[in-house]
Amino acid sequence: MKNLLINDAKKYVESTIDVFHEKRIQRLKSLNLDQILKRKNPYLFRAKNVLTPHDFIKGVLDAHISSNEETIFGGWLEEFAIFICGKVYNGRKSTTKGIDLEFDSENIRYIVSIKSGPNWGNSGQIADMKKNFQTAIKTLRTNHKKMNVIAVNGCCYGKDSKPCKEGYYKYCGQDFWEFISGNSSLYTEIIEPLGYKAKEKNERYLEEYAKVLTTLAFQFTRDFCHSDASINWEKVVIFNSGKNVEKV
Repeated sequence: MKNLLINDAKKYVESTIDVFHEKRIQRLKSLNLDQILKRKNPYLFRAKNVLTPHDFIKGVLDAHISSNEETIFGGWLEEFAIFICGKVYNGRKSTTKGIDLEFDSENIRYIVSIKSGPNWGNSGQIADMKKNFQTAIKTLRTNHKKMNVIAVNGCCYGKDSKPCKEGYYKYCGQDFWEFISGNSSLYTEIIEPLGYKAKEKNERYLEEYAKVLTTLAFQFTRDFCHSDASINWEKVVIFNSGKNVEKV
């Protein structure tokens, strides 16, 4: 085990956080009206008494962006965690299905599935993860029968008061970052460098956001509103949920 220099973590963040920001902007610019209308629940917005095209589009756009950004940032955090573990335990990105990280410590081979937060999946998805763990352990022990292998579901934020699960451990937040680094303070130390050039990057993002919002609101008014610019909810629902409907 090597000591992690926080400067190494800071340098990694500063050199790679642009990937997150650029992906945010590219995903935003690639959005189209059909895409966001098909993926969000029109009944919810009707129940909330959304009245104007602008408010409706802003609502569906923000909801779409929020889930999209969670995915993008989750991918970046996974790579960051692998980098951290690589510095301390010579951890490496796994090539095994469903396993993100492998490393050795005190004669134990750890196999890790990394998720953003603790509430990441339903019972079926958790069952799939457990199957992946079982398969990976069986494969590792094919050539090393006495190898001690421990499976871990690592979550980058949140808490879990009962880390010992059936067939694996679940470490969240502080416990996860300490597990891959040996540093109990790492989970707080990394928050500051994540703000590297955040204001500058977000200003550019907001400029693109305004352009996309204006364009989509115009298109929605043209295609899904009455002549007085009120929302034609029936048309929206038919497009979202009707059989074999592309455009109404």
